[in-house]
Amino acid sequence: MNIDPPKAAMEQDSGSAFHYQALTPDLILTAIETLGVYPETGLLALNSYENRVYQFRCDRGQRYVVKFYRPERWTDAQIQEEHDFAAALAEQEVPIATPVIIDGKSLHEYQGFRFALFHSIGGRAFEVDNLDQLEQVGRFIGRIHQYSQQADFKYRDVMSPKLLGEESLSWLKSSGHIPASLELPYFTVVEQILEKASALWLPESYRSIRLHGDLHPSNILWTPDGPGFVDLDDAKMGPAVQDIWMMLAGDRPQQLLQLEVILEGYEEFCEFDSRELKLIEPLRAMRMLHYNAWLSRRWGDPAFPMNFPWFAEDKYWEQQILAFKEQLAALDEPPLSLIPQY
Repeated sequence: MNIDPPKAAMEQDSGSAFHYQALTPDLILTAIETLGVYPETGLLALNSYENRVYQFRCDRGQRYVVKFYRPERWTDAQIQEEHDFAAALAEQEVPIATPVIIDGKSLHEYQGFRFALFHSIGGRAFEVDNLDQLEQVGRFIGRIHQYSQQADFKYRDVMSPKLLGEESLSWLKSSGHIPASLELPYFTVVEQILEKASALWLPESYRSIRLHGDLHPSNILWTPDGPGFVDLDDAKMGPAVQDIWMMLAGDRPQQLLQLEVILEGYEEFCEFDSRELKLIEPLRAMRMLHYNAWLSRRWGDPAFPMNFPWFAEDKYWEQQILAFKEQLAALDEPPLSLIPQY
């Protein structure tokens, strides 16, 4: 099995890969110490491939998480907007991880690496099948959106079929990652999906607001005081339903129950436009495609072939073709609705 990255993928991420190879434990520790914080324990690598994230305890007994941003991905202005949004939500009593302000700054730089320090929230996994927890999460998402719709992001991306779909497809077509024998069936079904998803995506039918952007269950921790939200790395403008749909799992009746519980808490603080429910399957389809392109774009980072070796196997792409065919059918089904259908 050959897992060497194609030339296009190497050109995309060669700089990032080189820089991350230079991010040694000694450099990380020295960077943290420039802030006047001195780790007492070793660095525990957390589950992050896009950035490099580590947890540690300092000599004063406080637990921190340090996040080194992937070079060349975001501008300073985009990262600062993420930090400012988190701080503003915390002021609204939303339990969210916020960067520590040191010498008046939340974004720091050392040896060419941009990084931020966060107080560790801790907690256990959020249980999506626990309806009490789900309602509490819905309540806080409503509070986030109640605040977030008061202004727009200036520097962060705006969700669209072009950003998530067309650009991903264009990248994959030039990447060389899809096996030649599977290119025709893969690109045919993906193009059909994008055509249907784009037709369902009508910006005039929803209000674009500031979002967490990547609110899957792993970005919610359960603490003794309730949910704690982490990782605003993918914060962007888009429809409110983007911060809801990834918590819906199981068959249609299960998803309807989960949706009802989430919205019961959500609408205590923010009205939800039910017209956005028709965007769930287009959003799911574009996330699937975006994930394929993300792996391809990052293949030059040695962490990716090590952790995702199946990406280079024909079997993976055969499975993706089947998954996209199922998603194509899902786009033709009626959207979830809390209004009984007779």
